Amino acid sequence: MKSKILLPLMFKQVFRFSILITLLLGITFILHLLVLDTRSLPLFENKIITSYLINHILTIGIFTTLLLLKEKFAESLGYIFFIGSFLKFIVFFILINPTLKEDGDISRVEFLSFFIPYAISLFFEVVFLVKTLNKEG
Repeated sequence: MKSKILLPLMFKQVFRFSILITLLLGITFILHLLVLDTRSLPLFENKIITSYLINHILTIGIFTTLLLLKEKFAESLGYIFFIGSFLKFIVFFILINPTLKEDGDISRVEFLSFFIPYAISLFFEVVFLVKTLNKEG
C-alpha cells in the first residue's frame, strides 16, 4: 500500500526534476554557444549537442533510478549514484571520445563541450537529490 501512495509523489518529483534540468541545460547550452560565438569558435562541432543530450537523458535516468531504489537500497544510494556517474563517463568514452580524439588531441573546447553539461547536470542532480531525500527522511 505504501508504494501506491509514493508512486504519484515520485512521478511528481521526476517530472519537476526533468523540467528543471531541461531548463537549466537549455540555458547553459545557449550561454555555451554565445561564448563560443563571441570567441569565433565553431558552434556545433565537438559533439556539443550529443554531449548535452546524453547528459540530460542520463541525469534524468539516474535521478529516477535513485528515487525508485531509495526505499529498498537506502544504505547503498551513494554507490548507486557513483555507478550512474561512472555510466556517464563510459558513454562519453564510447560515443564522444573517439570522435574528439580523431586528430590525436582533445582541445580545451572539445573537453568543455562534454564537461560543462556533465558538471552542471551533476551539481543540479546532487542538490535536487539531497533536498528530495532530506524532505522525505
